[in-house]
Amino acid sequence: MSWMIAEVEMSEEPSLGFRDTNSGIHALGKTGEGGTVGVVLTEPRLKTGGEPTLRDLSEALVAIYGTDFGVHSPTWLSRFTDMTRQAATYRDGRVLLAGDAAHIHPPMGGQGLNIGVQDAVNLGWKLAQVVKRISPESLLDTYHAERHPVAARVLQNTMAQVALRRMDDRGKAMADIVAELLGMDEPRRRMAGEMSGLGVHYNLGQGHPLLGRRMPDLDLLTASGPMRVFALLHHARPVMLNFGQPGGFDITPWADRVKQIDATYSGPWELPVLGPVAAPTAALIRPDGHVAWVGDGTRIGLADALTAWFGPPAVAPQPQ
Repeated sequence: MSWMIAEVEMSEEPSLGFRDTNSGIHALGKTGEGGTVGVVLTEPRLKTGGEPTLRDLSEALVAIYGTDFGVHSPTWLSRFTDMTRQAATYRDGRVLLAGDAAHIHPPMGGQGLNIGVQDAVNLGWKLAQVVKRISPESLLDTYHAERHPVAARVLQNTMAQVALRRMDDRGKAMADIVAELLGMDEPRRRMAGEMSGLGVHYNLGQGHPLLGRRMPDLDLLTASGPMRVFALLHHARPVMLNFGQPGGFDITPWADRVKQIDATYSGPWELPVLGPVAAPTAALIRPDGHVAWVGDGTRIGLADALTAWFGPPAVAPQPQ
């Protein structure tokens, strides 16, 4: 399959929204206050090679809507297909791949932009620590280990969505069944977590459900006043959140790299896809927002997690 996409101006009022035809699903929508219109048209036959022209777009609009709505002044015109590829490895020595260089797939749900940004956020802080000689070069291997499976799953779900867009009887039957499933809470939660990227889980071992998942953006109460979790990550530094006795965790050997915050939180703990989880006593949050260690009232594993992700201690840590 292939689609023509564009951002244009139209001298006539377009038929906004979605439209189904024998060739597929099409959409027109306003993109901003300036009056530009976003266009996505499913092409009746697969087309590859070369960018479409304004004339191509006009003819396609006429074929689908009976008019081209006076289309003119394109900001951009492009075409994409259901091509799906992924690099075998995201790292080869000093060469690292991210975004479209690492994975290509149909842009269903805007997931390509989402995971491309997440690639960069995952890699950026690790690369900085290696360049600054805070962490060994082996830290970069965790980039491929964590991000490659995420993109592989996105490739899988976008291929499935392309199959759902088939306009024959089998495709429509499959779409009806999927629509029924998404009317149920559990399938809808799982798909929402997958499409949004909020359900991403890095395998960092056994333990609390929060481990390896993105930290929720909680409303915290700290010594400096109310604060959101994500505001603590604006400086791209790891954060150690202590929800127990103030000063209950001594991370002095990593104080030059990890910011420690004593905080309280009285609301519910709920994660995308999983739902409610037990409240932890502490959480070590990486600069990319994912949780590297979860406390259950003890320090077990904390020094190992600090060393693995943020380099060896500046001084020898106290025995656990």
